Amino acid sequence: MRVVSLVPSLSEAVAVTLPAVLVGATDWCSHPVGLEVARIGGTKNPKVDRILGLAPDLVIANEEENRAADLDALRAAGLEVLVTEVRTVPQGFRALERVLAACGAPVRPRWLDEAEAAWTALPEPASRSTAVAPVWRRPWMVLGRDTFAGDVLARLGVHHLYATHPDRYPRVPLDELRAAAPDLVILPDEPYRFTADDGPEAFPGLPCALVSGRHLTWYGPSLAEAPRVLAEALRAAHP
Repeated sequence: MRVVSLVPSLSEAVAVTLPAVLVGATDWCSHPVGLEVARIGGTKNPKVDRILGLAPDLVIANEEENRAADLDALRAAGLEVLVTEVRTVPQGFRALERVLAACGAPVRPRWLDEAEAAWTALPEPASRSTAVAPVWRRPWMVLGRDTFAGDVLARLGVHHLYATHPDRYPRVPLDELRAAAPDLVILPDEPYRFTADDGPEAFPGLPCALVSGRHLTWYGPSLAEAPRVLAEALRAAHP
């Protein structure tokens, strides 16, 4: 098999499970560290000609991260494209099983069993907190309805205040975010790279948790440690 991945989390999943299979990935595919495959552009602007030149048996993509027009162009060129749709943690596990099987994995990898066990064993939260979870600024955008990251937070005892918004990633003025008076502001380092010097200053008086975007938004090997890593970051900001 020769596989090109247009999704960072799926690139990691395939590379960890079937190292010889992955031949191409996006510029944003940063894991496993030191991944050495052909780079084919971004998730939103992949180089179709470059992908065709790799002669893959399969291209793996995601309906949220990749544009339909790019996927249509790949199909029109004769490539097989497998597209995942993941809005919850259980859907993430099912998508990973499907992708790895399509890539030729003979058995379910151990890391996937460990990841699913980590989430299955997660205790019911002793208490729940409210949060806003920006994913971008200029303009400010937050997690809205029906997102994988929102489901991750809910399972950790965090209700994000825009979970019922009509949009999945609504643009919300900063004044409105402040007025919502959440218990916590959650600032991931992707897709926008919030840092201690870029993000918390916009929310004076509110505790801010700087969290790993990979653990919050990726469905792949990082899921095994995500409950612990995220819970520690949330507790540090809001004991």
